[in-house]
Amino acid sequence: MHVTTACRYTLEVQASIERIPQIRRILSAHLRYWSLEHHVTAVCRAVDELVGNVVQHVDGDKTCVVELRWTGRHLIASVADNDRRMPRVTSSCPTKGGLATVAFLSDSWGTCGTATGKVVWFSRRVKEVQHILRSSPVPKLPTREFKPLPLETALSREGPDAHESIRERDRVRVAALG
Repeated sequence: MHVTTACRYTLEVQASIERIPQIRRILSAHLRYWSLEHHVTAVCRAVDELVGNVVQHVDGDKTCVVELRWTGRHLIASVADNDRRMPRVTSSCPTKGGLATVAFLSDSWGTCGTATGKVVWFSRRVKEVQHILRSSPVPKLPTREFKPLPLETALSREGPDAHESIRERDRVRVAALG
């Protein structure tokens, strides 16, 4: 049994094409630190799409908040921005990018309007449950007016995936994206 503390990482950043590789490196480091290296490729690719959507579709202030949450069973990533227009799935083909790619690389995903914009999130199940210590509170970082999305209610029940099959599934999915 692996015991870890509740994990949350929040990054507020000006979205730009040049910043996407930097965001990917930061998220990769956090996932590896949390012993979630099996999920690095898929999570970083999906976050790349969400930040890329901010760059492409948000007018004006392109500030976004990227958040990772690790509950011991689910890994949840979200990108919040200041644009109130809700995203649309424009293609069912994940090789064309966008939300179809996010859906392809995750177990569940969704969007939620906020007082100042929106949040797009996705989650991935982790087969081996890790017990989270909740004795010390997780510090909340200021994120302007963004409020955390209660994603736990949207998460589905665990499936029979093992770490090895998750790795293979992600290799196939990322290879299919080209």
